[in-house]
Amino acid sequence: MLTTRQRILKRLFDIGVSFLGLSLTWPIILVGWLAASISTRANGLFVQKRVGQHGKLFNVYKLRSMRDIAGVTTTVTSDNDMRVTCVGRVLRKLKIDELPQLFNVLIGQMSLVGPRPDVPGYADKLKGDDQIVLSVKPGVTGPATIAFRHEEEILAGVDDPETYNIEVIWPEKVRLNREYVQNYTFGKDLKYLFQTVLSI
Repeated sequence: MLTTRQRILKRLFDIGVSFLGLSLTWPIILVGWLAASISTRANGLFVQKRVGQHGKLFNVYKLRSMRDIAGVTTTVTSDNDMRVTCVGRVLRKLKIDELPQLFNVLIGQMSLVGPRPDVPGYADKLKGDDQIVLSVKPGVTGPATIAFRHEEEILAGVDDPETYNIEVIWPEKVRLNREYVQNYTFGKDLKYLFQTVLSI
């Protein structure tokens, strides 16, 4: 568990980096929004309810990378998902679609590093010791994000992506995120941020 000092340091770091990040990347976000709007024929800013700290729902902001297709309702995305637009694939590959989440970080709903915020039905169903994952703010990146940075390619290679996600990927993400919270250090946050930048 994070100490009070660790939480304060983490929050101050989040504020400083997210403010700087938004100041530097707002032109990229604007161009990405325009491109996403054109390619998806919808508002390029995607807003979705996600599970946050202590299980509270909040609106996460991303650039829209997928178009709606009638009959396709799964929240699990594989590498061959027909809903992802050509522009969306570029946004996802370069992580540009995630940049609006710096605003979530700035206002205190997220942290730069932490468990990824999931749609309802996953994190909010955690039980027992696994609930420690919800004691921290969700992150833009984190140990599970890095471990499964090729998740969409993995899911594209299995017969039933949704079942594989529930039975294999999700439990491993929970394990990694629980370990992150239980053995937290600010140094590890810096390492995960560095690894994320290098993986782009």
